[in-house]
Amino acid sequence: MSAKAIEMTGVRKAFRFFTLEDVSLDLEQGQIMGLVGPNGAGKSTTIRLLMGLLTPDAGCIRLLGHDMPSQQAVAKADVGFVSDDMKLLPQATLAWHMDFVAALYPGWDAAYAATLLKRFGLHAGQTARHLSTGEQAKALLLLALARRPRLLVLDEPTSGMDPVARQELLTEFMDVLRDDSRSILFSSHNTVDVERISDRITFIDRGRVVASDNKDDFIERWRTLRLRLPKLATEGLPDWRLPEIVHRDVDGPNVTLTVDGFSDDFLARLGSPVQEVHRMSLEEVFVATVMHSREARP
Repeated sequence: MSAKAIEMTGVRKAFRFFTLEDVSLDLEQGQIMGLVGPNGAGKSTTIRLLMGLLTPDAGCIRLLGHDMPSQQAVAKADVGFVSDDMKLLPQATLAWHMDFVAALYPGWDAAYAATLLKRFGLHAGQTARHLSTGEQAKALLLLALARRPRLLVLDEPTSGMDPVARQELLTEFMDVLRDDSRSILFSSHNTVDVERISDRITFIDRGRVVASDNKDDFIERWRTLRLRLPKLATEGLPDWRLPEIVHRDVDGPNVTLTVDGFSDDFLARLGSPVQEVHRMSLEEVFVATVMHSREARP
């Protein structure tokens, strides 16, 4: 059995005012994982640790089966990495950048690079300083994708892109994964993008992973329930102690419950008739998960 694309176990990294604590996550080959979190949650720190740009204080990191950071040279030969703080040389053309990367990586696919140029609306003769923010991001992605890496690690890949450019990028993600040995890890604030293309989703907040699961499992088990309590009743009231209830909003007789672990069995144990059941978007699930985690932690 081939190694996982990413394995992080009990990883810790302490700074003066922030600590990444006990981060564990894994990504199977051929999957896309979306790493979602508020600003300052630890997404970029996690990715920098994964890429060997930082050394962990504790824990184990393996990239494509190689220990990090000790074996990063061999591991990163098959990894395409793009961060939102990476820049192209302003005076150089895209053609110069493409030739430079092709000289470093034998797996460079010139025909695929030409296809990406056309798909992204770029031109080889353009100089980097004349590219918009979105065009710069697409050019960096082109340089990573045309290497045909087994793993793409992308830190905020859609940052600065308009909706059309973002759709082009998402389409390219899916094309890359036609080869089931390739994987993608990307961080994003845009939960709509994450929900559309991810196989797995990891929520991170204040330096800790608060949830990580298959996308379909997240969407399937979370619900918002609407109830109306009978006036002056002593029977037929909901059981508020059920562990699936992560939030309760009461407005007189009207009650809204946020539930993690919805099922027919839960409804039976709730002990009160439910008027409405609504599925939750990934953004609603993310906010509910983070807020519940913060309430549970000192």
